[in-house]
Amino acid sequence: MQPVSAGQYRFGPFTVETGAYRLTRGDAVIPVSPKIIDLLLYLVVRPSALISKEELFKALWPDVAVTDNALTQVVSELRQALGDDSSKPTYVQTVARRGYRFIAPVAAGDGKAGRALELDGAGSPALPSVGVLDFANVSKDASLDWLSSGIAETVTNDLRAALQARTLDRTRIVEASRRVGSDLGALRRELQLDLAVVGSFQRSGERLRITARAVDAASGEALADSKADGLLADVFDLQDRIVAQLSAAIGSRSGTALRRSTRETSSLEAYQVFTEGRVRLETLEGAQVARAIQDFERAIELDSRYAASHVGLGNAHFWQYEMSRARNQPDAGLLAKAIDHVRRAIELDRDLAEAHATLAFLLVSAGRSSEALVSARRAVTLEPGYWGHHFRVAHAAWGDERLRSLSRVMELYPDFPFAHFEAAMVLIARGSLDRSESMLREGAIVQDRQAHLRQRYPARGLHWLLGLVRLAHGDVAEAEAEFEREGACGTGQLYGAEFVMNACDGAGFARLHAGNPQRAVEQFRRALELFPDHARSLVGLGAALSAAKKPRDAAKAFADAATAIDALRRGGRGSEATIAEAFLNASTGRPADALKCLRSLLERAELPFTGWTIPIEPLLAPLRSEPEFAQILTTLTDRAR
Repeated sequence: MQPVSAGQYRFGPFTVETGAYRLTRGDAVIPVSPKIIDLLLYLVVRPSALISKEELFKALWPDVAVTDNALTQVVSELRQALGDDSSKPTYVQTVARRGYRFIAPVAAGDGKAGRALELDGAGSPALPSVGVLDFANVSKDASLDWLSSGIAETVTNDLRAALQARTLDRTRIVEASRRVGSDLGALRRELQLDLAVVGSFQRSGERLRITARAVDAASGEALADSKADGLLADVFDLQDRIVAQLSAAIGSRSGTALRRSTRETSSLEAYQVFTEGRVRLETLEGAQVARAIQDFERAIELDSRYAASHVGLGNAHFWQYEMSRARNQPDAGLLAKAIDHVRRAIELDRDLAEAHATLAFLLVSAGRSSEALVSARRAVTLEPGYWGHHFRVAHAAWGDERLRSLSRVMELYPDFPFAHFEAAMVLIARGSLDRSESMLREGAIVQDRQAHLRQRYPARGLHWLLGLVRLAHGDVAEAEAEFEREGACGTGQLYGAEFVMNACDGAGFARLHAGNPQRAVEQFRRALELFPDHARSLVGLGAALSAAKKPRDAAKAFADAATAIDALRRGGRGSEATIAEAFLNASTGRPADALKCLRSLLERAELPFTGWTIPIEPLLAPLRSEPEFAQILTTLTDRAR
């Protein structure tokens, strides 16, 4: 039997690794969520001990109130991953009304974390994680405040290319700092951080000094120091010197040399306005995004070959396009403009992973998932350790490839709740509603823990989708509670208004299901206040008015829905129009026509995941007894493999 390495626990044919945060069977990685790993690690470190439910609640969901059902589902998911039988357990034993016990023999490594400088990554199951904190503005020169995040971003990107380590992206660092502050010990626990880069800069006249230190996050011991002095105008060279010194001390990849990419610029002013634009874009607020566009355009005026600014423009125009989707005919010109800018970035720098990943995301929105997948895979090849590129692969892919990529995302970025949403999409299409519910609950817990933060990647829709799953099970009360939670998230950030509308929509279906059509009408009207031409809400309104014995009003709502469906088609949103037409036919007593629409939807699917909500759509409930509907569900399941 092979020896067990530090940070590993082996039982039966399985190994769970604390550093890589993964479960393996032999050489095969078993795709499970971070919450499953949390539970497994908590059990295996105390084999044979009875762990109470209360203790597990505190360990797995600190400061969050959850029901017994959440723990039961996580335990069920763990058993499924291990092939365990709750009635005759090999690994996890239930002790009735008390808790759980891990009953298999466990072989453990010594558990001592290796010092960052001693890990070269060769043959290691997990690379050390490195995080770069904002650089402190020691001189208190407000005109240089932008450099705090600018230097940190540049150093992060360059270290990711240079180091034999897992360099955490700036999004994770910033969000963790908002949650726990700047205390290094708290950040280490929050991010499982091995090594932190802390630094500062000071201006004296036209000169700038940058200092940085690599610190062991566990002990606080300084492992490497770097310093660079020079002219402020030469800040790029100063940053390169800092990275070169740090990577030499920490351990760079063999044969890797830092290069000045066209993602960067030699213009200090261009660098400043780009950095300010990036910070504004991350707020995802309309006025700030408009100013970010001005910043990126100014940066390009100053340096037309500044590839990163073209990517920034692409992202900003895509944000505006997404906001225009409140209309049935969104501004397709914004999406085309976004794609053009990102393609220009790739022309300037074909090895700019961020550009390939962004292009992948835009191409999915354009209905070109095959091209998107090529771009996303290219980004992963260029920067395999960055979670965002794996997420772009997942977003473009479907079925098993999506789940594999999302497993990697959750490993690299456990606090990214939207990964759970995208995984649940596959599980719903497969008809695995119980597993999708477990996945969504885990994601909702992660999201709610961060609800007070302004996030670059807001994860909206988890409670809405969870509500639809509960409604498909006939649980009206729990569905309504989830829709209310979604609505409470507000309309401020990107996708906020869309999912509040969906929550009102869902509440309408729940009240219709409960036999209260008048209250359902109220909810559908609330949804339509946010998205006046939303076809599904109009069909729902018509169904509720019919149930309330108001045939003339119902006919008007159904006619408005038909008009909205035509507008969707004219706006190039054929798949949305077709499924909305199925809703309309199913709600007006034309099941054969509804089934015909669903067949057409799947035959002409623009994207591999088209139609994934069919198993839980409330308006398709009248079709569920139809044999042909069962065949449609089988087709969906097969496509999601």
